[in-house]
Amino acid sequence: MSENGFTTQIVHSDRRSDSVHGAIHRPIHISTEYAYSDARELVAVFQGKSGYTYARQGTPTTAALEAQVTQMEQGEATVIFATGMAALAATFFALLRQGDHLITSKYIFGNTNSLLMTLANFGVEVSLVDATDASEVAAAIKDTTRMVFVETIANPGTQIADLVAIGDLCKAHGLVYVVDSTLSSPYLCPSKFFGASLVVNSLSKHIGGHGNGLGGSVTQTGLYDWANYPHIYDAYRQGASRNWGLLQIKKKGLRDMGGTLSSDVAHRVSAGAETLALRMERICANALTLANFLSVHPKVARVHYPGLTSHPQHERAAQLFGGRFGGLLGVELDDRIDVFDFLNRLRVFVLATHLGDNRTLVLPVAHTIYYEMGPERRALMGIPDGFLRVSVGIEDENDLTGDFSQALESA
Repeated sequence: MSENGFTTQIVHSDRRSDSVHGAIHRPIHISTEYAYSDARELVAVFQGKSGYTYARQGTPTTAALEAQVTQMEQGEATVIFATGMAALAATFFALLRQGDHLITSKYIFGNTNSLLMTLANFGVEVSLVDATDASEVAAAIKDTTRMVFVETIANPGTQIADLVAIGDLCKAHGLVYVVDSTLSSPYLCPSKFFGASLVVNSLSKHIGGHGNGLGGSVTQTGLYDWANYPHIYDAYRQGASRNWGLLQIKKKGLRDMGGTLSSDVAHRVSAGAETLALRMERICANALTLANFLSVHPKVARVHYPGLTSHPQHERAAQLFGGRFGGLLGVELDDRIDVFDFLNRLRVFVLATHLGDNRTLVLPVAHTIYYEMGPERRALMGIPDGFLRVSVGIEDENDLTGDFSQALESA
């Protein structure tokens, strides 16, 4: 690991690895296929030697982004995908089989929940527990349990899983521990420090940051030894056993399923990643200011934000993330306020479904991303009809509080 700091490593990563003509960015490789003058060399790359054959499995441009993400997560290797959901799907379908058992949080993101329900249709048992309490995870473990999956910060309720204790449980039971780090980002804390086996990021969110490219990643931390994992194919049991899981995700999840990130988007995400630390500092500061402002407003029923001392996992979040609490707020308006009329009065906040953007985004959760779940599941997750998801951006904080205030006053 370099002695340089977080941002210095990212900013200089391209020029310090095979720089062409002194370029500070790796070029965008648009070629679909890669030719070899020596047939033996071509075969060697197909059989595992480092190199490129077909762009569906990666290009020099995507490899440069993989190296950046690996640096940020302080991991050993990364595979990137066209979206964060593609990264999750590849991980689950490459590593789990019919009859396996997966434990996850009942507060997970709606699309991820939908994916896991699809997984259940293929014969994988899925248990939803309150992951803020590691004892609930422990109680759900059975002989067929293979994997535990949690998010660092839940979307949209901002619950903080008992990340370290769950990591200890997984280590004791030999379980694969998959952590989705999207909402905290590797800047607040690399998930290897929670004991994660694999770390998933939606590159579309904070890492890319500019709302101009979709992407996802899976990073191997090196903390899990796949030698005893029963579902590794013989073809991938080569070299150090700690690498087998990610190799299988790349082959069965990326190559076979085809969720490939283009070189053009990889270049955009890579450029965006250079300012991750700067943006996260501003986002976290803005989010705390807005949360404090709204928490005492008479027309706001409740604010969910880990930075507030009223948050159930405030102390845990402070310890895990070094006093920064991310950019996601859950805001419950007073029942007497029409949520749509309020939203239509906003002028700075953008009515859009996305997270981790430079712009502050707001969405009525029950009517959009959690609509398919139905009222019973939404009630279980604590999502009333007046629940707003706010993804805080980098605007001037007075503009954010002022816009929310004027919309509330006229609501």
